[in-house]
Amino acid sequence: MLSRTADHLYWMARYTERAENLARMLDVNSRMSLLPQGAEVVEQGWIATLTIIGLMDAFRQRYDAVTSSNVIAFMAFDRDNPLSIYSCLRAARENARAVRGTLTSEIWETLNATWLEMRVASLRSSTEAEVGNFFEWVKYRSHVARGVIQGTMLRDEAWHFTWLGTYLERADSTARILDVKYHLLLPRGEQAGGAADYYQWSALLHSVSAFEIYRRVYRDLITPRRVAELLVLRDDMPRSLRRCMSQVHMHLQSVRNAQSSETERRAGELQASLHFGRIESVFEIGLHEYLVRFLGQVRDLGDRVSRDFLVSATD
Repeated sequence: MLSRTADHLYWMARYTERAENLARMLDVNSRMSLLPQGAEVVEQGWIATLTIIGLMDAFRQRYDAVTSSNVIAFMAFDRDNPLSIYSCLRAARENARAVRGTLTSEIWETLNATWLEMRVASLRSSTEAEVGNFFEWVKYRSHVARGVIQGTMLRDEAWHFTWLGTYLERADSTARILDVKYHLLLPRGEQAGGAADYYQWSALLHSVSAFEIYRRVYRDLITPRRVAELLVLRDDMPRSLRRCMSQVHMHLQSVRNAQSSETERRAGELQASLHFGRIESVFEIGLHEYLVRFLGQVRDLGDRVSRDFLVSATD
């Protein structure tokens, strides 16, 4: 496969997944901001989100106050923010347009229709209820896109690069969402396990579509250790780090070339550490430290995939 085609497919998938994950992250914080709590706690939650995404400095250049409406405007609808939902859906559509001949007509029509609807949505003034519906719409359109890809695309290298981008992006997002809650959003001066703590962990599970799964697997109270185990080490959890890396390693094996052996080895090493890992070992390291290291490994894999398979920045 031509590296330019692989590049467009990989980034089409990553941007589609990124838009959904941003919607999930913003939705959970928006819901949490409506709970009875001080304005400072709400502000810290939004600061944590911007910090873990890496956009705190860029936000400060545009806005004076960290409020729900300002962060949502910046992260959802801002056309000049390259990491907003608007920009991600635009980039996904443009990458798909560049390889229309490789995609089925259903995939192209799905991504193009999503972008056209996004343009309309970005012109509306959104109330809190409308914003919630918008986040649900973004998640739904991502589900539709993945379903069409799964149901209509030939299982060739193009398909593997599409899913490789999807699972690398999802692994990064799950780690960031978990780190936001565990490291940055623990309520100050409040007893762990209190009502607010319970609702925050519940909101986290909802943000990765895992609340019902948690109840089915553990049938007990929500505890930080079990939430971490579900989202890090469970292979049957669709958005867990272990599941994502199993898929990344499998798709890398399917597209291997002469220079990708080290990338495949590193992906296999990371997948094996999750496959054989125990949550006690994760907490001995420290969950935040573990997730920071994991994010670095995922970033390294993304860089290596770009070098081994995709179009370089100088092309």
